[in-house]
Amino acid sequence: MSLQSFPSNKKEMILSEICRVLKRTNAIEFGTFRLPGGKITPYYIDLRVIPSFPDAFAKIIEIFVDAVKSEIGVENFDRVAGIPTAGLPLSAITAYILKKPFIYIRQKQKLKGRERRVEGVIMPGDRILLVDDMVMTGLSLVRSTLAVRAEGGLVTDAFVLFDREEGGERRLAKIGVKLHAVLGASEVARKLYEMNIIEEDKMKIIISQVKKAKK
Repeated sequence: MSLQSFPSNKKEMILSEICRVLKRTNAIEFGTFRLPGGKITPYYIDLRVIPSFPDAFAKIIEIFVDAVKSEIGVENFDRVAGIPTAGLPLSAITAYILKKPFIYIRQKQKLKGRERRVEGVIMPGDRILLVDDMVMTGLSLVRSTLAVRAEGGLVTDAFVLFDREEGGERRLAKIGVKLHAVLGASEVARKLYEMNIIEEDKMKIIISQVKKAKK
């Protein structure tokens, strides 16, 4: 599910680099957390903090844009769509670097003005790449896909930096969208442990959460 187009040595380098960023920005925490959908989780990865560290964010952007080019190909989509709010920094800069028009999708319809879910210019038949920082259950990406399709856009691919591996890929596949993730929770957990960033029990917490979600 995570990137298949990179050779294994490059994938390992990317994995190590992102784990260093997670450590440097204190983006990973353990405890009891309630996710946006109401689900309780024993760990939390907050990618929203990374743009507050310009050097780290620049490295993440470089990795992400390279992954989009390699995995999908710039010629295979017309516009980039961001998912508010956490996905907006990553998606907007990705669109800018790739010289693609940018749109974003409200999770709730605005009840004033034009009352649109999709903000920005979208034409019928445009191929839209959905971009978010993370996927959990995939519900927000499903809602975003349906909103874009209602405007006449075509959505076949969604790209995220991190997949919690909690059903998002399966849910998106049911509506004909392929999920691409730079990294998944299981491999990140194992690499964080290998790099002595987290203890073995914390690695097992993350892996156990993934296994539980797959049952």
